[in-house]
Amino acid sequence: MEEKKDRPTTVDEYIARFPKDVQEILSKIRAVVKESAPDAVEKIGYQMPGYYLNGGLLWFGAYKNHIGLYPSPTGIEAFKDELSVYKQSKGAIQFPLEKPIPYDLIRKIAKQRVADNLKK
Repeated sequence: MEEKKDRPTTVDEYIARFPKDVQEILSKIRAVVKESAPDAVEKIGYQMPGYYLNGGLLWFGAYKNHIGLYPSPTGIEAFKDELSVYKQSKGAIQFPLEKPIPYDLIRKIAKQRVADNLKK
């Protein structure tokens, strides 16, 4: 189990833990989400970057071979055709690091999640 003191407390700390190439991907995803959800609050949730507006919007994290995006089931369902080429579960999508990251799709998912949460 990871020591609490080793856990990142800010998104900057989280991103800084990874190799430069992964930091660039994480920083670009962060920028896309902030642009798509400018009123969302950014904070660490589930030990990864998370965005909140009328509840949780989405989270993302880096792993050995992929970037995980966690937009809740509604964020996945709305784009199931475009996401069909990626490994996924009910609330998670895996974007392999050896393939181009679909930033435009992440942008659409983030905007969809904002619209979902503003209906609450």
